[in-house]
Formats: sequence, structure tokens, C-alpha cells
Amino acid sequence: MAKKKKNTPVPRPAATDAPATLKDLLSREVLDKLKAQSDALKAEEQGKKDAVLKAAEDKRKAEQKRLENDFGHLLENSNQDWSKFK
Repeated sequence: MAKKKKNTPVPRPAATDAPATLKDLLSREVLDKLKAQSDALKAEEQGKKDAVLKAAEDKRKAEQKRLENDFGHLLENSNQDWSKFK
């Protein structure tokens, strides 16, 4: 059997050797403003989603209530086995 060679780990460059990112170049105040604006936009988007879901739920409830008051719909969808109610 042949001996296996051990792999030597390749040294990684230090974090200071990495190129500067936009986050590093912007000041702390600008970053805070951008984060606040991002949070506000996310909250606004979530509010819109909630409003759409609530409108759909209200529409569904209104349709259900209308169908509960419609005698033809109730007659078509009722159980036809009347003998158990005697």
C-alpha cells in the first residue's frame, strides 16, 4: 500500500487585504439612515400585504354571509337525508 500524502492547508489572506466594501466607505450616519429607510419600506410593504389579506378575508366573509341568506344556495348544499331529523 502506498502512503497517503498529507494536504497542507493553504494560508488565507487576512481580512485587511480584502478590497474595501461600500459599507466600509460610508459613514456611520449614512448607514443608519439607509437602515432606517429600509426598515420603513419593509414595514410599509408588510402593511400593504396585511391590508390586501384583510380585504380578501372581508370579501370572503361577506360572500359567505350572502350565501347563508340565499335560500336556493342553502337548499342545494344541504344534506338531503331528512329522516334523521324526524
